[in-house]
Amino acid sequence: MQPLANWPLQARQGLVGVFTDIDDTLTTEGAITPDALDAMAALKAAGLHVVAVTGRPVGWSEPFAAAWPIDAIVAENGAVALVPTHGGRLEKRYQQDAPTRERNFARMQAVLERIEKSIPGARRATDSAGRECDIAVDHSEFTQLGDKTIADVVALMRSEGMHATVSSIHVNGWYGDHNKLAGARWIVRELWDRTLEGEMDRWVYVGDSTNDALMFEHFAHSIGVANVRRFEAALPHLPRYVATHERGAGFAEAARAVLAAKGLLTAR
Repeated sequence: MQPLANWPLQARQGLVGVFTDIDDTLTTEGAITPDALDAMAALKAAGLHVVAVTGRPVGWSEPFAAAWPIDAIVAENGAVALVPTHGGRLEKRYQQDAPTRERNFARMQAVLERIEKSIPGARRATDSAGRECDIAVDHSEFTQLGDKTIADVVALMRSEGMHATVSSIHVNGWYGDHNKLAGARWIVRELWDRTLEGEMDRWVYVGDSTNDALMFEHFAHSIGVANVRRFEAALPHLPRYVATHERGAGFAEAARAVLAAKGLLTAR
């Protein structure tokens, strides 16, 4: 990981948008900070797209999609998107059809019950009521689980044929081919009728944990906020650049670097 200050100005000048994680990337101690919110607004005002891609549930994401200066929130690791409309309401879009979601939901609830019964200390995330396309086990938000227990949860999910990934707060599991990268590709097609693969070098991704590794691998302009160092040893793919600040302040730092390339302010 190189310091964010090493990001060449010329490489930033053709950017069209920013993808970002939410927990511990936009948020600090569970809440959006004014500097991160102002950074999103500045990016939007400069004509850039801003899309959050998160493991959080769609129900949890709704008030933020409605209030934040953002083009969309892609929730549940790529499964579902919330898109603000000009009429002030939110449009919900899914990657899976309704019968598939219904079948998968029943299967996932059975796995979640098995996890809670068979792995000591494992508990479903408190935001589980808002989840439609995945399940989540809390490891660092309100419950603290050790590395071995987290690994046991991941192993059980995968033994049931699920995809499983670890964020800074939860272990997420789901059925289907979606993930954060697939969700990013999907929302670019959905909203702008373009292919992300054709313009991957014109987007930035900002994240903080192991469930961002796929994004760090594929985005040429990948940035970790400083707290990504907590997961450095576990990340199969590191971000290319790392901010000097953590969480929301780190996102704001990344946004300033993007805006500086547009000639709108000086990066610092």
